[in-house]
Amino acid sequence: MEKHSMAKKGKKKDSENQSLELVETVGKTPETAVLLLRSPEEDILIKACEATHAFAEKGDEDKFFLLELGALEPLCQLITHTNKLIKRYAFMALGSMVINDEVKTVLKNIDIIQSLIDNLSPEEEPVVHEHATLCLACLSVDFVHKVQIFAKDGLPPLIELLTSTDPDVQKNSLEVIFNLLEHYPCRTTAHALGVITALLELLNSEYPVIQQLTLETLQSVTTDRDSRDQFREEQGFEKIMDILNDSELNDLHAEALNIVSNCLIDTESVLLIHKDGGLIRLLNFLLVPSEPEIQSNAIKCIARVAQMSENRQLLHEQNVEKILVELLSEEDINIKTSACQAVTAMSFLRASIERIRELGAVPAVVEALHSESPELIMLATELLSNITYNNHLGIWAVFQAGGHRLLVQQLSASCPRTVANTTSIIGNMAQKLGIRNSLLAHGAMRALVEPLKSRDTVILVNVTLCVSLLACDLDARAELQSAGGLPPLVSLLRSNHREVLHNTCMAVTACARDESLAVEMCRYGALEILQEINLSFNRQSAVSKQAMVSLLNTNLSVKYSLLGHLESTDVIGDDFYDAGKARAGQRVLTLAELYKEPVGQYRPVLLINTSPDVSLYRQKNDSQSESPEQKPWKMVEDAVLQSLIRKVKESILLKEDQHEQYTALARLVSEAMGGEVEREKLHEFTWVLHISELKSQLQSNVIPIGFIKKGIYCHRALLFKFLADSIGLSCTLVSGDYNRAWNEVLLFNQKPSIIPDECYLPPTRYIIDLMHQPGHLLENNSPAAVKYQTI
Repeated sequence: MEKHSMAKKGKKKDSENQSLELVETVGKTPETAVLLLRSPEEDILIKACEATHAFAEKGDEDKFFLLELGALEPLCQLITHTNKLIKRYAFMALGSMVINDEVKTVLKNIDIIQSLIDNLSPEEEPVVHEHATLCLACLSVDFVHKVQIFAKDGLPPLIELLTSTDPDVQKNSLEVIFNLLEHYPCRTTAHALGVITALLELLNSEYPVIQQLTLETLQSVTTDRDSRDQFREEQGFEKIMDILNDSELNDLHAEALNIVSNCLIDTESVLLIHKDGGLIRLLNFLLVPSEPEIQSNAIKCIARVAQMSENRQLLHEQNVEKILVELLSEEDINIKTSACQAVTAMSFLRASIERIRELGAVPAVVEALHSESPELIMLATELLSNITYNNHLGIWAVFQAGGHRLLVQQLSASCPRTVANTTSIIGNMAQKLGIRNSLLAHGAMRALVEPLKSRDTVILVNVTLCVSLLACDLDARAELQSAGGLPPLVSLLRSNHREVLHNTCMAVTACARDESLAVEMCRYGALEILQEINLSFNRQSAVSKQAMVSLLNTNLSVKYSLLGHLESTDVIGDDFYDAGKARAGQRVLTLAELYKEPVGQYRPVLLINTSPDVSLYRQKNDSQSESPEQKPWKMVEDAVLQSLIRKVKESILLKEDQHEQYTALARLVSEAMGGEVEREKLHEFTWVLHISELKSQLQSNVIPIGFIKKGIYCHRALLFKFLADSIGLSCTLVSGDYNRAWNEVLLFNQKPSIIPDECYLPPTRYIIDLMHQPGHLLENNSPAAVKYQTI
C-alpha cells in the first residue's frame, strides 16, 4: 500500500512538472498556445489565452495564422468560462482577432451571438464589455446577425452600455446600435428603451469620434415618427441647433444638419426652427462658404421647411430664391442636387415660380438634364414641370433654353418619376403650336411609344395626354402608327383609372382622323372595348362616346349598324353595307365575313357598289364543293344603280328648288323599288319573296341595292341616302324597328333671301315619305311622321 501511494504521488508530481514546463513554453510559439486553449487546467488556459492575445496583437498575418491553427473555436467557448481571468483573456484574444476580415467571415458561421449578449451584463468587467461589443459591432454589419441580435434582446443591454465610463465600450456599443437601427423593428422600438436620452448625453463626450457616431445614430433614429416626438420632448432639437450655432463644432455640422432635415418633416419641428433665429442660421449656411456636405445638408433643411405653404411665403419674403438659383450653378453635384430640390419645393408658390424664372434659373435647370446623376435629372424635370404648368412664359423659357430637345431624350429614362415629369412637361409645352412642331421634329411621338407601355399611372395619365395633343399633326399620327404605338394605346382603353381612360379616349379621337389608323385601332379591338365602356354607367363619358364615333366615322357601315343613325355629314359611298342593327356589345362582321356566310333566312345585307372590278360573289356554276372560304367569288355589276346615278345627275341636280329636288328624288327611288304602296295593302306587297329569290339567284345574303325591285322602308331609305349624297343633297339615315328606316332633311319654309332678319325662322326638319305618298314631306314629330316611323 505504501509503495502504491508513493507511486501515485510520484505521478502527480511528474504531471505538475510537465504543466509547469508547458506554461513556461506556451508563449514561445502560437502552435503551442492554440494547442493549450483546450487544456482542462485553468492556469494553463489563462496563459494560453494571454499568449494567443499577444500573438494576435502583432499583426494581421498573425491573426490569420491563428485562425488557420484553429484558435477561433476554443476562444468562442472560453468566453463563457466561469473563471474571470480566462474569460477576460479569451475576450481580449477574440477581440484582437475579429478585426481581420477572414476571421470575421468564419465567426459569422459560429453560433456566438447569445454568448456575446450574455456578457453585456453590468456584473462583467469593462474589458469584457469592450471586446464583446467589438465582436458584436463586426457581426452586426450582416443583416442576418442584426435580426438575431434584436431577436435575442441584445438592444437593451447595448443601450445601457452607452452610459459606461469606458469610451471604448461607448464607441463599440454605438456602432452596434447604429447597425441595428437599419433593421426597421429596431428603429421603431429603440426610443422606448431610452436610446434617445443616452444618445443626447453622449453629445457632451470629450471624444470627437463618439460625438460623430452619436450624431449619425441620431440621424437614423429620427427617421421614425415616434422617435422624433420623443427627441423633441427631450429638447433634442434645441441641442442640435446649439451645435449648429457653435462655430468650433463645425466638424459636426454636416451630421447635425441631417438630423434637422429629418425633424423638419414634422410641423412641430418646423415651428421650432423659427425660434431663436434657427431659420436665419440655416440661411447663413447657404451664404457663408463652407464644406460642400454642410452646405448641401443646409439646403436640404431649407427644402424641408419649404414643404409647408406658409413657410414658402416666409422664405419668399427672405428672397431665398436668389440664393438657391445661384447654387444651381455650383460644380458640386450634391449642392446642385439639393438646390434643385429646394427650388422645386419653392416653385409650388406661384410668386416664387415667377421670381425663379426672372432670376434666369431655367437655363441652369435645363443644363442639369445633361447630368449623369439620375436624382438630379429627376428633380430638374420635376422643377421644369412646375415652371411650365399653366405658365406661358415658363414654357417659352424652357423652349428657348433648348429644353425640348433634352426632354425628348429623357422619355427613355429608367426612373419612372423622371419619365412622369418629362411627359408632364411635354404635355404642357405641346399646347403651343410652334413648340409642338419642334417636339415632333426631335422625335417626340416615337419616343412616347415606350412610356405608353408603362404600368405607372402617373406616366400613363401624362403620356396619353401628350399623344392626344401631338396627334393633331398628320405626320405625327403616321409616326405613332409606324412606331407601333397603336396597340399599347388601344390596350389602355381597358384602364380602370378614370383620367387614363379619359386621355386615352382623346388620343384615340385624335388618331382616328386618319382612316388607316382608325381601321388599325379597330383591328386591335378598340371599337369593341369602347362599346363595352359606353354600356357601363360608371365608365362611359362624353369623350368615350366621341372616341367611338370618331372610329365609326371612318366606317359608316359599322356606325349605322351600331348607332342606327347617320348624319347628313356622313356621306356614304362604294362598299357601304347595311347589315341590320347590332345588339349591344355585338361585333359587326366585315363585308368579307358576311360574303362567306351560308345563304339562309337571315336579314339580307344591302350593299352599295358601283365598281364591278372585284371577284367576291360565288359563281353559280362552280363545280367545287368545299367550305365557303375556299369558293371563288365574282362581283355582279349593279347596272341599275349606275343608271340611277346618271339619271339623278341629269335631272334632279338641275332643279333649283330644294323642295323639288327632294320630292323628285323620292319619287325616283319609289319607282325604282316597286312604286307607291298603300298602307292598308302593304301586306300584299311581296317584297319578302322577292328578296329570297335574289338570295337564291346570287347564292349570297349580300344583295346589291340596285337589284331590289320591290323594296320597303329600309331599302328605299338607303337608296335615297346614297343618291342624295352623290349629288350633294343633305339628309340623314335613321334605322327603326321591324325594317323601318327613314330620311330626315332640313328645309326653309320660305327662301332665306326674302326673309327679313327680324323675321328669320330656323329650317324645319322633315321626314320624306318614300312608300305611301312618295315625295310628301312629313314634319318631324307630327302624327303622320310618327305613323310612318312605326308599324
